[in-house]
Amino acid sequence: QVSELFLHSISKFSIRFGTSRKSQFAVWIFTAAAQKTYFTKVHGLPNISPLVSSVEETPEPIPTTVKGTIPTWIHGSLLRNGPGKFEFGNQHYNHWFDGMALMHRFQIEDGQVTYRSRFLHSDSYKQNSERNRIIVSEFGTLALPDPCKNFFQRFLSRFEMIKPTDNASVNFVKYKGDYYASTETNYMHRVDPDTLESKQKVDWSKFIAVNGATAHPHFDPDGTAYNMGNSYRNKGAFYNIIRVPPERDGPEDNLEGAKILCSIAPRDKSKPSYYHSFGMSKNYVVFIEQPIKMDLFKIVTGRLRGKSLNEGVYWDPNQETTFHLIDKQTGKEMPVKYHAKALSTFHQINAFEQDGFLMLDMCCSDDGQAINNFLVQNLRQSGEALDEMYNTMSRPLPRRFVLPLNISSETPLEQNLNTRPDSTATAVCRTNNQVFCTFEDLHGEDLKDYGGLEFPHINYARYNTKPYRYYYGCGFRHLVGDSLIKMDLESKKFKVWRQPDLYPSEPVFIPSPNAEKEDDGVILSVIITPVKDKSTFLLVLDAKTFEELGRAEVPVNIPYGFHGVFNSSA
Repeated sequence: QVSELFLHSISKFSIRFGTSRKSQFAVWIFTAAAQKTYFTKVHGLPNISPLVSSVEETPEPIPTTVKGTIPTWIHGSLLRNGPGKFEFGNQHYNHWFDGMALMHRFQIEDGQVTYRSRFLHSDSYKQNSERNRIIVSEFGTLALPDPCKNFFQRFLSRFEMIKPTDNASVNFVKYKGDYYASTETNYMHRVDPDTLESKQKVDWSKFIAVNGATAHPHFDPDGTAYNMGNSYRNKGAFYNIIRVPPERDGPEDNLEGAKILCSIAPRDKSKPSYYHSFGMSKNYVVFIEQPIKMDLFKIVTGRLRGKSLNEGVYWDPNQETTFHLIDKQTGKEMPVKYHAKALSTFHQINAFEQDGFLMLDMCCSDDGQAINNFLVQNLRQSGEALDEMYNTMSRPLPRRFVLPLNISSETPLEQNLNTRPDSTATAVCRTNNQVFCTFEDLHGEDLKDYGGLEFPHINYARYNTKPYRYYYGCGFRHLVGDSLIKMDLESKKFKVWRQPDLYPSEPVFIPSPNAEKEDDGVILSVIITPVKDKSTFLLVLDAKTFEELGRAEVPVNIPYGFHGVFNSSA
């Protein structure tokens, strides 16, 4: 373990401070071998700068050119969210996550598609637009003091806390029938899903004592929503499990009735973990406390030190990952903690209970520095610099942890408790309330040739929290997704859609009418290209065969986005 950490440190030193390429490559090889971390070695990655460049909005619906056939049974709209503006005046955002939210709507009716987009009229967007400069700080960009103020006022502004942004650019989420543009602060914006107009700014902290919430809630079949958010109190930080009821008390009701189901103390209250999402089975919320840490002192003093929020986020490979289980009915955290080696995760695939075990499936990396690698300047690199950036990043891979639920004082120690047939995951009791787990791969070796997998999606409506067979995602043989993948968990074989110079977004599964099989339906994905003579388009794949059914070409540029949902009108 000491040698692994030593090699890891040497590798990071060489990457950040520079050594000869030959010696750096040697360190990279030894580090990968020591950590058993898979790195894809590629050369000649194409430049993708146009995918992370500002575009104009298209507020009125425009027609698309349909090629092939789009099934006439699809009725509704694909809503997508992501950054679309990366500068104001001569000031530029530093991080991909900082760009102003641009919402997209692909309306599908009778085999035809229209497209429209609007910038979210957040306070951040409006203030920045009015002054034509960056007024509101974002995750990776610290707003500079107002030059119109005198020296003393500018000096005092450095002692102010960085205020949370309402630039909700991560996802569309649905609470009580309404759609919200969402990010990870305490602000969301209720949006008209037809016109994409911003209707209402909603503050989580007005309803429950949290300082933010994820953009990836989970839902029970009755519409009850679960989410997570941190709170910062006099005694330090806490992780909170949130429950939002499905019922509305009136037309103006948004988050009324929301409650904190459970609060969990971090291992270190001054350095809580960062998390982008969480898992949920039928009876449990699963919180993954990973060693991507937030140094609250650095974050609170960021403006004083002239540093943005991301400067306070760091990866600590010396800490283990901890899985916390919270009973959804009682709101109590289970006394047993499940541990694993240091890993990072942004998105879970599914979680379900079976035969006394909880299976937790998620996309994981063995290195947690990716969040600080997605600087705009990195994404706009070309040539050897781009190859080097990509080749030093750990690949995200789908993995399963098997958590035994029936732990008692009579459970044997130092013995693998995973008795599931054909499972290579392990779960060993260290003590009667601590279990150490190792994962099994949810893929074959050939997935690594596609750069791993992220942006996972399943047939959520019918198979979330249940045993399932298929998941979908993007292959990442670039800094953004460059292929679509369908994985069969029974055979560990997969199907691929991939074409040169085309970059797919997160796949969204839509079940067909009267669907009987798990994969009866289609996959929707927005395909972006940096090549001028190729079109951006909405792709429709047969989810069963993974063959292209049709595409709707859009005559305007669209940047690479994050997440979205399908709003059915059937």
